[in-house]
Amino acid sequence: MGAGKKRTRGRALAQVGLGSMLVLAGTSHLTVERKEFQAQVPSWFPADPDAVVLASGVVEISLGAALLSIWRQPNRSRLGALAALFFVAVFPGNIAQYTEHRDGFNLDTDTKRLVRLFFQPLLVLWAWRATRAD
Repeated sequence: MGAGKKRTRGRALAQVGLGSMLVLAGTSHLTVERKEFQAQVPSWFPADPDAVVLASGVVEISLGAALLSIWRQPNRSRLGALAALFFVAVFPGNIAQYTEHRDGFNLDTDTKRLVRLFFQPLLVLWAWRATRAD
């Protein structure tokens, strides 16, 4: 198998992994982890935290389902850019969880919450790399 086919297969697996993760996370927003996700809604955000969690869950499920079903370019790379933008858009919630010292998802110390911040850029990179055109 050539390098191009391995790269294409790797991107497809990365796209499926990201799509699956988003569907799972979105589903947990709507069900068992609603309270945990509310810890990531900034106190200054002008909306009900539960409504924000529910809306973001629907967005995550939608993005995940799209990642599991859209494979043709240029729509695939556009979808990756949209997913990356979503990860950027929710980043203030991660920052708020750190600066407001809010526990959630076993992030019960400032050190754990700070380390979590460094994973968000990896999600952005994952979305972009998994869906870009060869």
